[in-house]
Amino acid sequence: MGRDRMNGAALDALGETVVDWRFKGMPLGMSTMTVDRMRDAKLNLFEDGFSTPLLTLESTALSHNLELMASWAARHGLAHAPHGKTPLAPQLMQRQLELGAWGITAATPSHVRMYRHFGVQRIFLGNELVDAAALRWLSDELSADPEFRFVCYVDSVRGVELMDAALSHRVDVVVELGATGSRTGVRSAAEADEVAQAVRASRWLRLVGVAGYEGTLPDVDAARTVVADWMANLVATAHRFDAAGCFADLAADDEIVVSAGGSEHFDLVAAALTEEALELSRPVLRLLRSGAYVTHDHLHYARITPLTDEAEHFLPALKLWAQVVSRPEDGLALVNAGKRDVPYDLGLPVPLQIRTPTGLLRKAEGLTVTKLSDQHAFVELAPGAAPLEVGDWVAFGLSHPCTAFEKWQLIPEVSPDGQTVVDYIRTFF
Repeated sequence: MGRDRMNGAALDALGETVVDWRFKGMPLGMSTMTVDRMRDAKLNLFEDGFSTPLLTLESTALSHNLELMASWAARHGLAHAPHGKTPLAPQLMQRQLELGAWGITAATPSHVRMYRHFGVQRIFLGNELVDAAALRWLSDELSADPEFRFVCYVDSVRGVELMDAALSHRVDVVVELGATGSRTGVRSAAEADEVAQAVRASRWLRLVGVAGYEGTLPDVDAARTVVADWMANLVATAHRFDAAGCFADLAADDEIVVSAGGSEHFDLVAAALTEEALELSRPVLRLLRSGAYVTHDHLHYARITPLTDEAEHFLPALKLWAQVVSRPEDGLALVNAGKRDVPYDLGLPVPLQIRTPTGLLRKAEGLTVTKLSDQHAFVELAPGAAPLEVGDWVAFGLSHPCTAFEKWQLIPEVSPDGQTVVDYIRTFF
């Protein structure tokens, strides 16, 4: 099975799922229909029984984002392992692999297990793995499939010891670089060297490179030089390991893995991980791991993305429709979508459009979400705001795709007309 092919039978089985009470927002009265039948029916988002709240994916924006990142990474000579934790949607992973992704990044053992069910052949686990049960399962998975490629972080001698004690098959690891006050990862060159030597002395681990994630570095949002300096250290560590013979267990044609990159600073990752900067004793896999780009957003990533050129930028692909259920005071509307339905960790939803029961669309001018409860959003209407009545539908742009996807198990993908449903994306959170 090649890198651009997943388990077709497992993907096809998604279409056989019966769309019943388990999936919120789906058409009422169609509880015996399967995903495939609903997709083929090309249902209308507003006329065929969908209920609010309802998260949607805009097909054109989604395809644009997938293709743009694939082409951007290729132009910069980077392999790409998109972080699958953003949507946890195998259908989207398949599209990413078809566009040339090296593999898919995971964050937890359960992600890896799901990826393997759907046939992902190359997985980068951007985390430490010290759970004995997961390591035993991983050993069995690697033994059963010689073509399965797996790489994960290690950042401590104790972690090396725990992995070595539980494994029964070789596992490739990269030393993770962090920084004081950041997330996981070694805090110094001395720690990095110590962990590398522990890996080399272990029975089941093979050191294949260095990696990390720059998005949680202290003061990263205040100064991009923090990322540039950290990336320089990552490259320097790869050179230091190589000079010390840490990659001696690799064959001459095996790749040394050097990896970083989310959806905020991937341009700085590309600037650091050049061929000229990484002339090592073996070929180098320069691996980018951006994930949130898949749908972008209307606030957080829209503000911080490196791609701001008018001719080359990501498009927000997620939109949530909710309905006005109460106008209890002047200047206040309550809609039926709250913390259970929308992300709120990186900003509140942004009102975009109003749709009346007669189908009239207008901009949601003068509307602001001020707070959320579990099932409601409080919408403030400024003086002169667009008219808003009980029964109207309101479309909201969202901030932070990772915490939007996790609240929805089945998401309609709509065509450019904004109302024809062309597919349904299944998530596994």
